[in-house]
Amino acid sequence: MNPLFDTLPQPLRGDVERASASWDEARSTSRIWARDASVWTGSGEEQWLGWLDAPDAAAASLPDLQEFAAEVQRDGFTDVLLLGMGGSSLCPEVLAESFSPHAGRPRLHVLDSTDPDQIRAVESRLDLARTLVIVASKSGTTLEPSILQAHFTARLAAVVGEANAGRHLVAITDPGSPLEQAAARDGFRRVFRGVPSIGGRYSALSPFGLVPAAVMGLELPRWIELATQMARACGPDRPIAENPGAALGVAVGTAARQGIDKLTLVVSPRIHDLGAWLEQLIAESTGKRGLAVIPVDREPLGPPDVYGADRLFAYIRLESDANDEMDAAVEALVRAGRPVLRVDLEDQYGLAAEFFRWEFATAVAGAVLGINPFDQPDVEASKVETRKLTAEIDRSGALPPETPVLVDGPFALYADARNADALAAAARERTAAAWIAAHLARLRAGDYFAVLAYLPMTAAHERVLTRIRTRVRDATRAATSVGFGPRFLHSTGQAYKGGPDTGVFLQITNDPAGDLPVPGTRYTFGAVKLAQARGDLQVLADRGRRALRVHLGPDVQAGLEALDALVASALDAR
Repeated sequence: MNPLFDTLPQPLRGDVERASASWDEARSTSRIWARDASVWTGSGEEQWLGWLDAPDAAAASLPDLQEFAAEVQRDGFTDVLLLGMGGSSLCPEVLAESFSPHAGRPRLHVLDSTDPDQIRAVESRLDLARTLVIVASKSGTTLEPSILQAHFTARLAAVVGEANAGRHLVAITDPGSPLEQAAARDGFRRVFRGVPSIGGRYSALSPFGLVPAAVMGLELPRWIELATQMARACGPDRPIAENPGAALGVAVGTAARQGIDKLTLVVSPRIHDLGAWLEQLIAESTGKRGLAVIPVDREPLGPPDVYGADRLFAYIRLESDANDEMDAAVEALVRAGRPVLRVDLEDQYGLAAEFFRWEFATAVAGAVLGINPFDQPDVEASKVETRKLTAEIDRSGALPPETPVLVDGPFALYADARNADALAAAARERTAAAWIAAHLARLRAGDYFAVLAYLPMTAAHERVLTRIRTRVRDATRAATSVGFGPRFLHSTGQAYKGGPDTGVFLQITNDPAGDLPVPGTRYTFGAVKLAQARGDLQVLADRGRRALRVHLGPDVQAGLEALDALVASALDAR
């Protein structure tokens, strides 16, 4: 059997080995490469397998990518700002976070937020006169990159002149999309065309990942060669014993079928952001039809006894960033009989291979679960609710009013009638502390706790949110997740709504310190972010999920610290 299974305890290891034998007997790997949709549900999956050929296509595009990168360097750009969402932004973010800036090459920045404070913070780090802006959107209609494009096009026109703004703009989009049409009309420097048969979350080795890699100065021949080697290793003639992607997928899918469905990602610090990319790939691919593999990213490692029986650990270890403390903690999990899958990378360039390995593994896990891993039926639901609210702003100039179910000091709490009635009945008094305690008491064995933070994504905010999630994990043994809105709507949001009813959700919103208008509309970025949060909460309520929203007001840091104190008090009283 594949050595990847060596750190799985019995009886799970035996189950995975039997599932592997069945996979090989059915020639399922060969059928994937033959574009046989019956491996999954036979509902059109063959239309979304272009990613299988992405390494070969990348090699063919290498001269063009290198020429473009040289042009960007020659024209003196010091920074590249990529505007995207989900699959269009997460791979570039991994690259920006994992590789040090290359001498003489522009620094890559990624913006995938509608939070006005975060937009201003990113813009403050740029010299727009020397910044190239890449607008990345597969459909060319995604809300967030569209309105960010409007903002930065206006800002570039103000800095370099309207006639020159287009020379600072590049589009990555599918052929014939509205973005491609706008790029032609507005004189963009360049348009790179995506591959229609590659979905966004499978696009890391397509132009959506390759163009940012090129401009920031990665060694593209080496990058593409490592991806190609992994594709060959996952090829149609490789049985599970020799196939790194298929083995990983069978293990993850088999574990999830047995309720071991919280895939906890333990990633070396230097490549920590790979977890954010994996979150989207795994959650959006598997979270549907009441099933899901729930990825758990950036949760601090703890001793074995703080984890429930629903955990499968994936240790993605960068050999050049060896961490004795992390190694010891993972070894303690193995000794305690916790299921661990271990993947080793020699250096950051190994990420190219991991992108393909995990794409293949996720497709395989989808087959084991009996779902279509290439659609995202529940992502659209939140978009529909957001569009209703932004249309109301365009019509009337304001969001429809809403009434909190409870106001207590700096906190305003919001919930639908069903959740509000349940919390009111369980709470001993009408205080924020009592309602949060009642909400956390809803966690049962096998559940997970998800924080949906529609806040600026900063290290300071994440530190407090990490304290909150760790408190909950240690007290309840529940898996925990923290997602910043709106970006998580395009990743874990699918699993939250389309997966099993095992999530307890705490949504957090705030008033921005200062707002920004969206050019060409009657609404602001702050209003869009609030509309997205309200739409998200509405869909969770429509799906019968256990959800509560806490609004902090304008002082986010103080509000989070106060919320952390309430959570600590609620858990101490259990």
